[in-house]
Amino acid sequence: MRRILTAAAVASVALAAGCSSSPGSSGSGGAAQQVTLRLGFLANITHAPALVGVDKGIFTKALGKNVTLSVKIFSTGTEETTALLAGQLDAAYVGPNPAINAWSKSGGKAIKIISGAATGGASVVVKKGITTAAQLKGKSLATPSLGNTQDVAVRYWLKQNGLTTTATGGGDVSIKPTTPNSAAVLEFQSGQIAGASEPSPYNVEMVNAGGTTLLTETGVTTNLVVSQTFLKAHASVVSGLLEGQIQANDYIAKNPAAAQTAANAELTKLLGKGIKSSVLPAAFKEITFTDNPDAASLATDAKEAAALGLVSAVNLNGIYDLGPLNKLLKAAGEPQVSG
Repeated sequence: MRRILTAAAVASVALAAGCSSSPGSSGSGGAAQQVTLRLGFLANITHAPALVGVDKGIFTKALGKNVTLSVKIFSTGTEETTALLAGQLDAAYVGPNPAINAWSKSGGKAIKIISGAATGGASVVVKKGITTAAQLKGKSLATPSLGNTQDVAVRYWLKQNGLTTTATGGGDVSIKPTTPNSAAVLEFQSGQIAGASEPSPYNVEMVNAGGTTLLTETGVTTNLVVSQTFLKAHASVVSGLLEGQIQANDYIAKNPAAAQTAANAELTKLLGKGIKSSVLPAAFKEITFTDNPDAASLATDAKEAAALGLVSAVNLNGIYDLGPLNKLLKAAGEPQVSG
């Protein structure tokens, strides 16, 4: 069960990479070409590989001195897919549903999923006393955006339990796309909504505010995608990005406390405000950071979104390009993955 679209990056920062080796392509005369890689990700702990990779300089080192990394942070995967389809991003950490949406809208020509990043770390949190889907009839729930991963997850779950929703907030349960995610937490605290389907850390914040977890959403939460145009023009740069992705996840696994500090430091730098230290451990604990894209759950996501009428039935054949990732995983002595 699983994320899609609008527009507006809330912060950006350019980082000049600095390492002796260069994954940039060569120009005439053998001179290395300077390349800018525009990378997007969300202000979520489910995107911790990006946060940690940027803060610890892991991406900068892996990309090399001839690549300038320009990062943009977004509120929703919907905004990211808008930027990807408009040619404003070269790569992005996105949920499965935004990836599916970009693939569908472009007829399979816009993006490729090149790595997993995280699974788990999203749930439906509601007011205490609500223990069944039936008790949500006539109430309102928030999600990050229409058709995004958490939006599809809760709508499909409600449908399974005989409750209707509509894209405009009607039906048995009113679903309210709410941006940024922190606004949903505030609405929950003030009693404006009965609950929300949110990614970490916002679901954890709602639990800390007195909520209870009604549904834990499993499967892939975050994948790394790249523009097919950029991949074709700068394959070696993409390889450098993947090397950084693998190293970032390894860092999280081996240094959990330091990774939490790094992710929060990057959020603070980009947004001017981090996450409460009391929330971070629980937020990280519910997520599995993995390079495996969990292709089976992506296929399930696509079927559920189609069943809800949020996307047309889509053929996902070709959406993955995991060859470069597997080459690096093999070299690092780590298990290879499949799509």
